[in-house]
Amino acid sequence: MTLPIALTIAGSDPSGGAGIQADLKTFAACGVYGASVITALTAQNTCGVTDVHVVPAEFVTAQLDAVLSDLDVRAVKTGMLARSDIIEAIAEALERFSPPNLVIDPVMIASSGNALLTEEAIATLREKLLPRARLITPNLPEAARLLGESEAAREIDIARQGRALLALGCEAVLIKGGHAGGAQSIDYLFAKGSVERFSAPRIDTNNTHGTGCTLASAIAAGLARGLALSHAVRGAKDYVTAAIAAADRLAVGRGNGPLHHFHAFD
Repeated sequence: MTLPIALTIAGSDPSGGAGIQADLKTFAACGVYGASVITALTAQNTCGVTDVHVVPAEFVTAQLDAVLSDLDVRAVKTGMLARSDIIEAIAEALERFSPPNLVIDPVMIASSGNALLTEEAIATLREKLLPRARLITPNLPEAARLLGESEAAREIDIARQGRALLALGCEAVLIKGGHAGGAQSIDYLFAKGSVERFSAPRIDTNNTHGTGCTLASAIAAGLARGLALSHAVRGAKDYVTAAIAAADRLAVGRGNGPLHHFHAFD
């Protein structure tokens, strides 16, 4: 059997809950072969980030050239991109090799509150990468920061920000509602002329480290397998909800623990 291949371009989390490690776990759990390009090494655990070592842009390019010149990558997911020169290197590699199905998780702030992307890098992300994306997956704070606005508090404001993000050139936008209140966690998928809502019960747990990475990777896995975008989002939402529901069974770390990526195999 030949597995479709998905590529993650992101930072490393040595505690295994987020970043490259979460992406590769998600790819495996969702039935695709995972490849990776590392943009940054972090010193972090479930309690927070203590240090970041950014990989030189030239070496990011070398990794991308090695993978994309050899592997038949069917979807690309980006996470922590760190700096403007790295974003530019990624954009240039995508231009050279044209892999399909770019899913951008615009990682800007860690769950611990640490900033992971500078203002200059956000501007480069908007200009160089967003117009190439099949989908971008900002949470409510990230959507606001991409637009230089206040965080949306009402559905009408979420809808306006979704349309504004579409105007930056991406094919679709998934604004995640995990930071909102209420019994349901609602994500909003905006495409040209349409909006879909994906709802799931909000689960009471502190073990949500890596949720955004996992959702974007699960969507990329679905796209790599040939699913339509709406079906890929629905499947990823269901997968993440189940992984959060099973997270307390892991008991990893003393802080904000990870999801249970392999819950289906218990």
